[in-house]
Amino acid sequence: MLHKVIILGSGPAGYTAAIYAGRANLRPLLIDGGVGRGQELPGAGGQLMITTEVENYPGFAEGIQGPELMMNMRKQALRFNIELVEDLATKVDLSQRPFKVWVGDTVYEGKTLIIATGAVAKWLGLPEEKPVWEGGLGGAGISACATCDGFFFRGKEVAVVGGGDTAMEEAIYLTNHATKVTVIHRRDTLRASKIMQQRAFSNPKIEFIWDSVVEHVHDPALKRVTGLTLRNVKTGERRELPVSGLFVAIGHKPNTDLFVGQLELDENGYIRTHHDVRTSVYGVFAAGDVQDHEYRQAVTAAGSGCMAAIQAERLLEQEGDAMPQTSPDW
Repeated sequence: MLHKVIILGSGPAGYTAAIYAGRANLRPLLIDGGVGRGQELPGAGGQLMITTEVENYPGFAEGIQGPELMMNMRKQALRFNIELVEDLATKVDLSQRPFKVWVGDTVYEGKTLIIATGAVAKWLGLPEEKPVWEGGLGGAGISACATCDGFFFRGKEVAVVGGGDTAMEEAIYLTNHATKVTVIHRRDTLRASKIMQQRAFSNPKIEFIWDSVVEHVHDPALKRVTGLTLRNVKTGERRELPVSGLFVAIGHKPNTDLFVGQLELDENGYIRTHHDVRTSVYGVFAAGDVQDHEYRQAVTAAGSGCMAAIQAERLLEQEGDAMPQTSPDW
């Protein structure tokens, strides 16, 4: 069966694209990512499935749990006559239309493709980073998004791990809420740009601990962060740092392995887009964190999912029964 629209990935971008494409009577096929591979590659629902309270998504005055928000979006999408495959795409061929997507040995063909496979934070590899319902502190004091979770640490002391621009941006943002922000870096110099270093060094709320790594986060038994065990990589000396939150800011990895050599990617592996959500291949759109390395918010992901579905609908309407391989207007 030839599908008009195939959507890869769920989360806010994928589900929103499915809602819009479904309401346009395009009968989209949504391949939702299945169970994924844990924090390395979240499955259906994306990264919000491993978060707790979400207070910055419009429409929920008292906030909402991340998994609940995603289940609501999923139910809404299923109202609109979409076809759902609860599994992970394993291979794609974007060399010509119709595009081919493999899920195991099964091949699906689509006139257009919307990629919403997201990105994942790079973690330290500590057992405490697992979600709280798996015995860790992920979503209960350990975060990879200061914009998402900084509000919960008003009047408290927190730590940020990292030495690049992202870590400095996170630390500076957190000073709007926390009384003190300690930046922990495994080297004795930062990788951040000079201007970001100057901003961080000049902020009276930010302190630095050099040549150190986090060995343990306390205390999973209490289901909240109470402090860190740090180890100096040069001397081996250990110390305790009392904090109420830990923000890991060592980068993100977009889920674009399937598209290497088939789509234009930037130097960090994100899909390059133009006209908001169009990729380098005619008929292929990208939405959400897989192409957004700046904002990485649920609301911006949902917005780009809307854009991708509307652009796909317009392309298909313009083409009618034809299926050209390129267009001068792309």
